[in-house]
Parts: sequence; C-alpha cells; structure tokens
Amino acid sequence: MTHEAAPPGPAHAPATPARTLLPLFLPAVVVGAVSSLLFVGVSQLAEQLKDVLWTDLPDALGIGGYSSLWMIVMLTTTGVLVGLVVWKVPGHAGPDPATVGLQAAPLAPYILPGLLVAATLMLAGGPSLGPENPIIATNVALAFWAGRRFAPAAPGELWVALAEAGTIGALFGTPVAAALVISEALVGRQVRGMLWDNLFAPLTAASVGSITTALLGHASFDLGLPPLGSPGWADVLSAVVIASAAAVLGLSGVYAFPYVHKAFGLLRHPMAALPVGGLVLGLLGCLGGPLTLFKGLDQVAEIARNPDGWSAGRFALMSVVKLAALVVAACCGFRGGRIFPAVFVGASFGLCAHALVNSVPPSLGLAAGVLGVLLATTRQGWVSLFTAAVLVSSPSIIALLCIASLPAWLLVTGRPQMQLHEDGSPVR
Repeated sequence: MTHEAAPPGPAHAPATPARTLLPLFLPAVVVGAVSSLLFVGVSQLAEQLKDVLWTDLPDALGIGGYSSLWMIVMLTTTGVLVGLVVWKVPGHAGPDPATVGLQAAPLAPYILPGLLVAATLMLAGGPSLGPENPIIATNVALAFWAGRRFAPAAPGELWVALAEAGTIGALFGTPVAAALVISEALVGRQVRGMLWDNLFAPLTAASVGSITTALLGHASFDLGLPPLGSPGWADVLSAVVIASAAAVLGLSGVYAFPYVHKAFGLLRHPMAALPVGGLVLGLLGCLGGPLTLFKGLDQVAEIARNPDGWSAGRFALMSVVKLAALVVAACCGFRGGRIFPAVFVGASFGLCAHALVNSVPPSLGLAAGVLGVLLATTRQGWVSLFTAAVLVSSPSIIALLCIASLPAWLLVTGRPQMQLHEDGSPVR
C-alpha cells in the first residue's frame, strides 16, 4: 500500500541573528531622539507664538482674544502668511497636504525650512490641523539625507522607517502606536526574517522618541478620565452604536473632501486659496466657538475634564463644525495632519451621546466616537483602535472598542479615505 507524501507545512522565516540587529540600535536611538526633539521644539515654538497672537496682541489692542472679530482677522491673516510661504519660499512648503498621509516619501532638504515655517504658523494661527504630517515629513527627509551621507551602505528604506517610527512614538507618547503602524505597513510586503526582527530598529526609535517626549514634559494623549469598570451589555450596545454613527459622520467629511479640494483648486494660487480658506475657518470658529480652533488635542482635554459642561446640541455643533474646519483647512493648502482634529470630532461626538443618554459613561462615549471617526478618515484600524484606547487608559475599554470596530469597519471598508491622489481622485 502506497502512502501519499504529506503536504509541506508552512514555511517559517528564519530569525535574524543578533549580530545583524545590534548595529541598528545606535542609529535608531539617534533618529528617535532627534525626531522627538524636532517635534517638541516646533510644538513649543508654536505655543509661544500662539500666546502672542491670541493673548498678548489682542490684549494690547483692547480686543477680546477669542471674539468673533479676532477669530476672523487671525485666521485670515494666518492664511495670508502661510500663502506667502507657499508662494515664495523654495520648494513651496512641500506637496499638497491633501495628498499626503502618515507615510511620507523623503523630500529634498531645501523644502524643509518652508514646510516647518508654514506648519508653525498654522499651529499658532488656529486652523484645524495637527503637526503630524509636516513633522513626519521633515524627520523622514533629515534621516534619509543623513543616512545616505554617513551610512550609504544601509538601505534608504531603513532611515524612512526609523524616522516615521520615532516621530509617531513622540507624537502619541508611546512606542506601541509606531509598532502598530509599522506592522500594518508591512502587510503585503516581501520582508525578510520574523516580524519582530523587522520591528526591532523601528521600535527602538519609537521608544526613544516616546521617552524623550515624556522627559521633556510634553502633553500626552491620556485625558485622565475615570476608568470604565466592568462593562455590561448596555455598554456593548452603546459602543457599537456610537462608533458606527461616528463612522458615518466621518464618512460625510471624507465624501466632501475631493469636492472641497476641487473648489479651492479653482482659485489656482496660494495667495487666493489660503486667505479665503482662513476666512472660512474664521467664520466656522465664530459658529463653533474657540474650542473648534487649533489642532484639537488641548481642546479634547478641556471638554473631557467637564463632560457635563455642554449640552448635547452644543457637542453636536462642535463635532460638525470641527469636521468642516478640518476639511477646509486640509483642502485650501494649510500644512498639517488630519488625525489630531479628527480626534476632537470623535470626542465631541461621543460626549454628545453621553449628554443625550446619561447612562452612557463619558469615557466610553468619547473612545467609541474617536474610534469611528478615525476609522472613516484614516482607514487605519490599528491606529484608530489604539488612539481611542489610549485616550481613556482603561483595560476594560479595549474589548468594547474591538467589538465596536467590527460594524464600524464594515461601514468604511472599500470606501475612500480623507486623502487624495495627485490627480485629485480619492485614495481608497
């Protein structure tokens, strides 16, 4: 009797020797530390300029710092200043921000000064964008340039991965975020060795970036909300409903994104598109209030400290206005990222649910709202899940968010995300 040969088992990638990984440690440490220092430096400079523009200057003029008049003047002026940078500075402050995401191709070094100036002005002036895209792009360009100059034998992709991981670790205050993003990016790629071998250097850079940011005392994503406790069936239902509804809200901004971008493209010149965009943002600020200005992280902390301080209608208004401001700011040409303001959209939407149904814990509503909006706008499941969980820092929230992510993902998968190709078509 003959026996057929058993089918071969799954191939296992051989582990990378430690002697191959160890030389990556020091470059990863350096890139992680520099990435954090650049992020913190730009953030602190923007905060100081923000104090001058929104406190010292209006006080000297006898005008309310967050009056409707000052918001309109300040946002329009910011559009003019950023428009001048984009128009006149070499490199035009980098590519169209609507076409870039967290992963960035290395830019030429001469572009970076204009990009950093435009990003700093944006962060201080009030448009609803975050620092993540310009900071990642700058760190990637610097690491790539230095790596090719001082270690030309190393692959260029290594320096890109180290800079992205170090910056993401610094931005989110934990290396876990970078590990999840890098893991997601590795899917479908031909990689050598085991997963943790490929994560060794990026995780080192992310850990150093995160620790450096913490040692410098920069604000983190943890809002200090009370932990959820033991969840019940009502909490499961609440998480599913809120995350799914927030995903639908986020998709409304996603579908509007290419049309708003095309409308601003008709203006053809940064000195037209950016001032007009700034004026529109000022009017939206008048409608939504000062909390709907800026990148959104400090504002999320403010509404989280007093989740019962606003009505459901006010939370809903802030969600819609912030989403509109995010779309306008990214489409008219301000240099910035979309994750930080999207967090505010989700947080205010979740707290709206808490205000409508008082039995919904504020921590659950906030986390589920952030999860749904980020899934819709970024289409990055790990980043969305992690960001929502880290805002609350409650172990029991993770299982609820995993459950809530499933129907929300069914709503958003296969649909466009809030990013465009260079020809203006949506990225799917």
